[in-house]
Amino acid sequence: MVLELHGPQEAGQVAGIVQAGRQNVRLAAAERLRGERHGEPWKGPPGSIGLCRDLPRCTGAWRPQAAATGAVPGPAEGRARSGAEPPKMAAAKRKGGGAAAARPKKRAKGSPGEPEAAADAKPGPQEYSIPAPVSQGKWKNKERVLIFSSRGINFRTRHLMQDLRTLMPHSKADTKMDRKDKLFVINEVCEMKNCNKCIFFEAKKKQDLYVWLSNTPQGPSAKFLVQNIHTLAELKMTGNCLRGSRPLLSFDPTFDKEPHYALLKELFIQIFSTPQYHPKSQPFVDHVFTFTITDNRIWFRNYQIIEEDASLVEIGPRFVLNLIKIFQGSFGGPTLYENPYYQSPNMHRRLVRLSTAAKFREKHQVKEVQKLKKKESKMLIEEDPTEVVFETPAEEKPVEIQLVKPESKAIVKDKRKPRKIERKRQKKLFRTEA
Repeated sequence: MVLELHGPQEAGQVAGIVQAGRQNVRLAAAERLRGERHGEPWKGPPGSIGLCRDLPRCTGAWRPQAAATGAVPGPAEGRARSGAEPPKMAAAKRKGGGAAAARPKKRAKGSPGEPEAAADAKPGPQEYSIPAPVSQGKWKNKERVLIFSSRGINFRTRHLMQDLRTLMPHSKADTKMDRKDKLFVINEVCEMKNCNKCIFFEAKKKQDLYVWLSNTPQGPSAKFLVQNIHTLAELKMTGNCLRGSRPLLSFDPTFDKEPHYALLKELFIQIFSTPQYHPKSQPFVDHVFTFTITDNRIWFRNYQIIEEDASLVEIGPRFVLNLIKIFQGSFGGPTLYENPYYQSPNMHRRLVRLSTAAKFREKHQVKEVQKLKKKESKMLIEEDPTEVVFETPAEEKPVEIQLVKPESKAIVKDKRKPRKIERKRQKKLFRTEA
């Protein structure tokens, strides 16, 4: 709808409507350009302004009465014109008039239906029933695990973290945390993500990887050194399992003998076990997580259960957890247990360097000893009189002196040589004659 406005009062009314957000003002120059583009002459005055509320519905036409009188529709009238229905229909809807009376009355739940109407009804389109889900139980265990890392991790750690997220449908992800932030900030991140468990990978020196397993925000929490990482992408892991299926958890008998291992077992159960009837989980069990204690370390493996003979094929990932400390709180607090067999990576690298230096030092000392032996003066040993006891003197032959010159040997000439020379001469003669 296009309106012709003349005078400051009408322009003020239009400005009020524009401020209310119900109409858009465009200059008449745009309308003039549009008319010239379509080959239509401009009919309005040169200083007039075109008002259009709904651009797709504008047709450039207006009622003759409004154009003759120059009246500007008010806000209520503009709303009624721009709507899909006239004001009378809207009033009828509010009052619940004819539209409500035309609706059929709802039938009571216990009353029998009308057989005649059902017989006369036309057959509708074919209806498809959606089968019920496989697991119809209720999701009660609301465990959610946040899996993320700090900055500075390498590609292998990133792949391991992604594999754990794939195997645990009840996990959530987050962006990498800055190294300067304190670990207590993770409790707030878990609270914002609505998670009550956390697996945090912490990288140091771009070569050492630590992992925190924590029950946020109360605790306890455990810190491990991660070693011997192998991911799902490696070709030697030939097993496979359904994405989102629930795993079995297998623990070494040592977890029930020591109190700190019993605490870790409960922490592993709450973190790695998929809650029953979880929306993202599948109601099948086709793989098993094993936690084995060997050499004072925890070895993690993931195996597929073959249906035919119940044999196990490794899926991955695999890694080794070397326990450092167990804290009472989440990411800190009093120390409940400290591993006496733990050796830090820095100390291990230092011992390796010292052993290499000791080998080099030993070789250098051997060379120095050999040089000293060569420089030492030789000691003169007295003659042993018993050395000549077993020597037998050889027979002495008389020395013969030849006084006469020996005869010279006869020189034997080669008989073939003159024949060869003769042949060469004959060949030359033959060539010259030819």
